[in-house]
Amino acid sequence: MKIKLMSFNIQHARNYNFPNEDRIDIRLMADVISAQGGDIVGLNEVRGKGEHPEYTDQAKEIAEILGYNYFFAPALSFPGLGLYGNAIVTRFPIISAEVIPIPDPPDKTAGNGFETRCILKAVIDTGTPLTVFVSHFGLNPSEAENAASAAVKALADVPSPKVLMGDFNLIPDSPVLDRIRILMADTADMLGRQKLSFPSDNPTRKIDYIFVSDDIKVIEADIPEIIASDHRPHTALIEL
Repeated sequence: MKIKLMSFNIQHARNYNFPNEDRIDIRLMADVISAQGGDIVGLNEVRGKGEHPEYTDQAKEIAEILGYNYFFAPALSFPGLGLYGNAIVTRFPIISAEVIPIPDPPDKTAGNGFETRCILKAVIDTGTPLTVFVSHFGLNPSEAENAASAAVKALADVPSPKVLMGDFNLIPDSPVLDRIRILMADTADMLGRQKLSFPSDNPTRKIDYIFVSDDIKVIEADIPEIIASDHRPHTALIEL
């Protein structure tokens, strides 16, 4: 079976075509997924329900537009606003799903943009069970190390086939990614060259990834030139 994977940081579903406005555009994010034919889509920077009227169940809203199933994995709650984290939307049934916390580093108040992080784990019924992990690694080195450790442990605990994807805030030659590459194949290798993913209007670096276990055949991969969020989506067509 051929399946289109997609990793997409939606940045709260803000429309990046209007960078000076806080314009939430759920329909645009769903349209990008639909246009790319994403069958299993990992989302980062997703809002959940909260006190603020603009904190709605974004994963549910996107899934409903697409007619997909979904699971939202909150990493934290912004006081007075609402939940925030990762999500998965998929046309396949979700057998099970859970949130794996990423431990906060001791220096969590230091550095740039600290946030508590998590890994979403979902078992998807594609005819055979496929375990998919979705995460958004932290910006600080200690956060990235903790996230990689949690991801490696999570990957080791489940059988193949399996997928890990998300915005890792790391460039391809980062040593932190070496620990994941020992276990999984980077679908971007299929591109022949490293296409860039961030920022979407004039990308200067690749920080979004889709890794797959060695038993998964990668047919093609791409980072299409789409401006919707501040990240370009990353896609990979695989065969199980």
